[in-house]
Amino acid sequence: MPTPAISVAMSVYNGERYLDEAIASVLAQSFSDFEFLIIDDGSQDASTAIIREHAARDARIRPIIRENRGLVASLNQMLNEARAPLVARMDADDICRPDRFEKQVAFLAAHPDYGVVGSWSEDIGEFGEPLSRGGDDHPLTHEEMVRAIENGGQLICHPAAMYRRDIVRSVGGYHAAFRHCEDLDLWLRLSSITRMGNVPERLVRYRRYPGQVSSRHATELQIGTAVARLAWHERRAGRIDPTATLERLPPIDGLDTLFHRPGTSREVRAQVALALRYSEDALRNEGFDLLVNHLRDGGRRDGMWRTVMRLVRFGEPLRALRLAATLSMTALV
Repeated sequence: MPTPAISVAMSVYNGERYLDEAIASVLAQSFSDFEFLIIDDGSQDASTAIIREHAARDARIRPIIRENRGLVASLNQMLNEARAPLVARMDADDICRPDRFEKQVAFLAAHPDYGVVGSWSEDIGEFGEPLSRGGDDHPLTHEEMVRAIENGGQLICHPAAMYRRDIVRSVGGYHAAFRHCEDLDLWLRLSSITRMGNVPERLVRYRRYPGQVSSRHATELQIGTAVARLAWHERRAGRIDPTATLERLPPIDGLDTLFHRPGTSREVRAQVALALRYSEDALRNEGFDLLVNHLRDGGRRDGMWRTVMRLVRFGEPLRALRLAATLSMTALV
């Protein structure tokens, strides 16, 4: 078989609700020279049947049906099995614009020094309804990307990314330790060996809804994000990255030891606590205790009384009382 120009990489786990529309948006691309790798990562719903139905109608689809191993393992498997020099990421709940691949292939052809290109995205809700965006769009040039890294800003929307396969493989692909923020860790590692940017067009419709991974695992995502940025600073300073060989990150209290720097655990806890003030999922789960420990450690109290009221709205009156009591006690210290 001739080598395709693009390998599209999609991992699916119980994604039946939006999967048909996501697959159809890839198959409808104006740039059609691609193979479509779809891993069913041990789904227990109708995802397998949907994938097989599409594969029976379109020979570009290469279905891989197996047991559950997690997203990072799936991404690395597709990276190793991809036959094309370019890999386009796609999630099972998002929608590609018809000219997405055409625009990104043209960008990489015109910019051989760029190893990764994403695009701006359009936010949609659970039922496909448009959502208003908050904050700035993703940076366009590599120089803007580096400034965004330094300022803690967004880099590249993962399901909108297209990258050169060999460059990503040269840095070891995705790292298992950064589960739920594996894309950020990858972009940070790539930023020192290639240029990265975004096409200033909304080529992907990005779905936001309560059941998505970033909502269900908000605490782990924020911890991983903070540690990935610490690792980037270590590499930039010419020091060894202590996360490079980890399969799993240690608990926050173990970060002083990992980075050989007292105060690292406290620094990360503060960053994560302030980031989780608005996350219903985190405040209902382990993020709440992290936030309380942050306050008991003398951490910043910005917006914490509003978080008390937010907990009431979330139907967590006992946690609201506990947070109020913690705020009152720490104010007297």
